Amino acid sequence: MVAAGRLFAAGGGLLAVMPLAMVLANRSSPAVVGLAALAFLAGRCLEDAAACREHLLRPLASALGGTALAFLAWCLVSLSWTPFPASALRVLGEFLPTLAAAYLLAALAPGRIPAFAPRLAAGVIGLAGLLIAGDLASDLALERALGRRVAAFVHNRPALTLDLVAGPVALVLWRRRARGPATAVIALAALGVLRSISGAAQLGLLAGAAMFALARVLPPRIGIGLAGLGLGLAVALAPVEGDLLARIMPEAAHERLVQSSSRARVAIARSFGASVAADPWRGAGVGTSARFAETPVAGTVPPEMRVLLGVGHPHNSFLQVWAELGLPGAVLASLALMLLLARIARLPQPDRAAALGLVAGTAAIAFVEHNGWAAWWTAGLGAAISWMRAASKPGAITGSGMDDSA
Repeated sequence: MVAAGRLFAAGGGLLAVMPLAMVLANRSSPAVVGLAALAFLAGRCLEDAAACREHLLRPLASALGGTALAFLAWCLVSLSWTPFPASALRVLGEFLPTLAAAYLLAALAPGRIPAFAPRLAAGVIGLAGLLIAGDLASDLALERALGRRVAAFVHNRPALTLDLVAGPVALVLWRRRARGPATAVIALAALGVLRSISGAAQLGLLAGAAMFALARVLPPRIGIGLAGLGLGLAVALAPVEGDLLARIMPEAAHERLVQSSSRARVAIARSFGASVAADPWRGAGVGTSARFAETPVAGTVPPEMRVLLGVGHPHNSFLQVWAELGLPGAVLASLALMLLLARIARLPQPDRAAALGLVAGTAAIAFVEHNGWAAWWTAGLGAAISWMRAASKPGAITGSGMDDSA
């Protein structure tokens, strides 16, 4: 069907150019991913509405899908006790539509991504990495030319987006025997990430690369086990992260990480950890991090630690789940992560290693950075998962975009 093919081409093009859009406008990924998702949804409905409905509903009936829905349901239940329902609704008003778009894209794009899209994505990622590195080397000449805010951190979100999408796109190219472009994608994305001032992006790159390398050489069970141990500890230790780091992190390490504000991050983690200790069972309610210092539980935290509850979020998504959603949220998040690893364990190589690399890089970033409900982050994850699923499906990227293997 010509109309469906054109929609798939539009969706594939939008998916491919998203990293460059983030360099030019670093909050643009939700809009780009949303438009791409609508294009694939419209194309699939024109092609076969019943099959489209099946692609969307079947994953939700799985154990992983059910756990994810239970987590979202708990988020909504927490609205009944949040002290700031209007703020919570604003947070969910950004997060949930982007999450829906990311799900649509990941469910419907594999099998319909046109053949030009991976090479376009490779060129876009390479250009994005070069632009980040070049702009920072030229004292932000690009930002000045665009008349925008001149600050090095404007490239942090684009660098984190490169962390997410470079590996899956490289895997797609590798599967298509485009080894040179696949290598170039990784190299140029790494250039942009390492040249940025984002310690979180650099940590994500190193963690993802290390996990990928280990998963390639270790027996499958050991690789999955290491990933499971890391994710389990990330959730379990989040409430005591600040206290642990305050005890074991040497002063020399803080000096080396001064640009990453490591002392402030440790203090913030201690403050939010104290709030979790004060109310571990249900949390303060979804979306309360922006006004956490005003929540009832904040009044139970020692005064010297209370001021840092006003920073906007804990700079640790696992700790944010604990603080906002309590033990039920943490348990459901842990279960979802373990079920995700069970799915990854069934993948062949090198898909399994690439998927574990993506999980490790994402978890490392989530442990040190960002509001877990940020729409731009959710959109980037949706794009990365879409490329990863496309790589794992034989014949999922075709010249016509009309393959039936999805």
